Amino acid sequence: MFKFGGASVSTIERIQNVSKILKNYSGQHLLVVVSAMGKTTNALEKVAESFFTGNTQEALSFFDKIKKEHTDLSVNLHIESSGLADFFTEIEWLLHDKPVRSYDYYYDQIVSAGELLSTSIVGTYFESVGIANQWIDVRDIIRTDNNFRDAAINLDVTQSHIIEKIKPLFERTSIIITQGFIGATDENESTTLGREGSDYTAAVFANLLDAESQTIWKDVQGVLNADPKQYNKAEWIRELNYKEVIEMAYYGAQVIHPKTIKPLQNKNIPLHVKSFLEPGDEGTIVHNKNLQGLPPIIVYKTNQVLMQLSSKDFSFVNEGLTAELYNMFDKLKFKPNLTQNAAISLLCVVDGHEEKVGLLAHTAADLFDVQITKGLTLLTIRHFNEAIVKELCNDKTVILQQQTPETIQLLTTA
Repeated sequence: MFKFGGASVSTIERIQNVSKILKNYSGQHLLVVVSAMGKTTNALEKVAESFFTGNTQEALSFFDKIKKEHTDLSVNLHIESSGLADFFTEIEWLLHDKPVRSYDYYYDQIVSAGELLSTSIVGTYFESVGIANQWIDVRDIIRTDNNFRDAAINLDVTQSHIIEKIKPLFERTSIIITQGFIGATDENESTTLGREGSDYTAAVFANLLDAESQTIWKDVQGVLNADPKQYNKAEWIRELNYKEVIEMAYYGAQVIHPKTIKPLQNKNIPLHVKSFLEPGDEGTIVHNKNLQGLPPIIVYKTNQVLMQLSSKDFSFVNEGLTAELYNMFDKLKFKPNLTQNAAISLLCVVDGHEEKVGLLAHTAADLFDVQITKGLTLLTIRHFNEAIVKELCNDKTVILQQQTPETIQLLTTA
């Protein structure tokens, strides 16, 4: 089970590099999950935003750039037919309509195109260089609920689809190419599984196909203890266990999707994180063994919002108000990244999704006086020590702090 992220297929040279990696595994049965190319997801998000705000021409203009990038790449790879036109048409039809449903719904219909476009190009190119494969639309396999932008997979229906549609394919080909991040409802409406959801897609396939292992191919040697773009002293970690990776993902580390580990741990399937730039390097292995002596693991979440909710009548928040607030979160399909209670107030730190923050504040205003502070950063350090906390917070104003024996979280000015 292989998963290649967007960076691994972002240029002609990198697509060619992936083909060389696959040739090293000739004869093995591989299901290969591929993400959208490069920054395509970000570009499609702009299309969705313009469409939803009624700026049709801007949305079409943004989409034309995406079309050109993929068409040019296809031509430069000397691919005569890669099925791109059908996906282009699917999105353009939608863009000529007027939005009558939620933003999240349209987000999923539009942004899901990224994975379909990339895999169409990649699968066709592999065939052209002698790597026989079968392309499949994952929306015919992964069945989800209709919680758009963070859909939950119906594992029973998905498993039946895998038995009926995937396993027979391996009798005719050794490589299957499909998409990560996306699925479909019972009504065949496209859904997405949350950003970086391709890792999770691959893990679900690994679990339901009883894979020997899963490998995530990235542009770094393996798992690092921090994002090198945010912390220039980031270091490679040779081994991790499932529990540690779940903790990292829970606090927002982008290296592996939060839901990825459970399907693997449940069947004790090892996870390898390797570099597509240096495929011969060792990488990181994630398993079920106990580990000691891990370095501080640093996670930054930017664009955070602090919501201070104070009871209007001086009622204690633990007398039903906390439960009311969590009901609001549940109805909005929104999750706090950190909470802290006082006698008559609650502090919640959430991602800066404008629409959901606004809806939550509006709903909560019936019970609370609501104050909002935007543009903050949530810093989480696992296996922290005094020196690393001082180093990372030396020039920051700490607004909120919470810690356990292993983990400290600090909400700071950006």
